[in-house]
Amino acid sequence: MIFDETPLGGAFVIDLEKRGDERGFFARVFCENEFAEHGLVTHFCQVNNSLSAERGTLRGLHYQLAPKAETKVVRCVKGALYDLILDIREDSPTFGQSFGVELTAENRRMLYVPKGFAHSFLTLEDETEALYLVDEFYAPKNERGIRWNDPRFSIEWRIQPTVVSDKDQGHPDFDPAYHLWLGA
Repeated sequence: MIFDETPLGGAFVIDLEKRGDERGFFARVFCENEFAEHGLVTHFCQVNNSLSAERGTLRGLHYQLAPKAETKVVRCVKGALYDLILDIREDSPTFGQSFGVELTAENRRMLYVPKGFAHSFLTLEDETEALYLVDEFYAPKNERGIRWNDPRFSIEWRIQPTVVSDKDQGHPDFDPAYHLWLGA
């Protein structure tokens, strides 16, 4: 695997290192040793699958508060999506900054999202499917969200979202008292 750190410390874009011949290719999607060599989480307790029927579907910005904060590894397995993270680590020099990358079934890229980031994706094609590993179980009491168009962050989306759930549309503007990152 090829690990490229993003401008937001601790987050990585991961590309497959393909070994191929006339039959096709072989590549690792996860290797505990390689993740550990980069100081990344190596234990995952859930693998989630998401299907979005329409292009322009936005999911997020989601995260969980400590002690149930999540690390995610996200991959698009069908279609294409714009995967976006927002640094909400209060003590981070990149607090409030976002980073996005296009993940497609064709490019097979993954985004490693460490604890302390809100995560969202926007589908770029109909029938887009994402698969992601998570290192914490879902904890509804720790669940939080930031509205995708919160003016504090001025996030630039690849395309205009056209399908947003009532829940995601109803997230409040950022308020440290509600959204405060509590550490690991």
